[in-house]
Amino acid sequence: MNPADFATAWDHPPTRLTWLRHMCMNMLGLIGWAGGWIVLLGISTYTPNWVVWIFMPYFFYGFYRVAIQFKYFHPALRMLRILRTYPWQVLRGVPNGLGDHPDVVGSQYGWFEFSNPAYPDQLLPLVFGQHMRTEWWRRRLAPRAKPKLKAQIEVVWFAGDPRFIGLIAAPTASGQAPRRLQVINQQMAADGGRSFSSWGATPEDIERGRRVGIYPA
Repeated sequence: MNPADFATAWDHPPTRLTWLRHMCMNMLGLIGWAGGWIVLLGISTYTPNWVVWIFMPYFFYGFYRVAIQFKYFHPALRMLRILRTYPWQVLRGVPNGLGDHPDVVGSQYGWFEFSNPAYPDQLLPLVFGQHMRTEWWRRRLAPRAKPKLKAQIEVVWFAGDPRFIGLIAAPTASGQAPRRLQVINQQMAADGGRSFSSWGATPEDIERGRRVGIYPA
C-alpha cells in the first residue's frame, strides 16, 4: 500500500489510524492530568496540612500540564486539515538542519527544505515553529546525531505545500504507516512585499492553502 497513491493523505487508512491515536493520546493526557489534580485536591481536604504541602508541587505542575495539554489540540486539528487537503509524498534525503536557517524569521527548532512545486530547482524551508513535541525530531536533526538516529529520517513522508505549510512524519519500521506527525511552517522573510504568487502559486494552490488555515496574498 503506497501512501503516495491516495488522492489525499487522509484517504490512506493507516494515516487515519495514526491521527486518531494521536488525538486519543491528547485526550488521555488531558483527562489524566486534570483528573489527578482534582483527585488530589479532594484528598487534601481530608488530610493534615503537612500532607497538603507534599502535594503542593503536583498542584502547580498539574495545573501547568493541563494548560499545555490544551495547546496540543490546535496543531492536531491543523494536522487533520492538511491530511484532508494534500496527498503524501515519500521523500528520501531531504535537506535538513537544526540551527537557524538564514532565510527564516521568528522561532525555529529545526528545518527541512522541500522543492517548490512550481519551480522544482528552488528549495523552500519549512520549520518547526514551536518546541512542543519536537524533541524526537531535534535529536535526529542534530549535526552530531548518531548515524542510527539520522537513518530514521533519511526517508520522510510529507503532505502539504512548502509555499504555505506542511505536515511531516517518519515512516514506521514496516514503511506502511506514519509516525511522529508534526506540523512545519513557512516562515521565510517577505522580500519587498513578496506574494505567494511569485513562487508560482496558482489560484487553486492558494485555495488549498486557505483550506488549511493559511491566508496567502
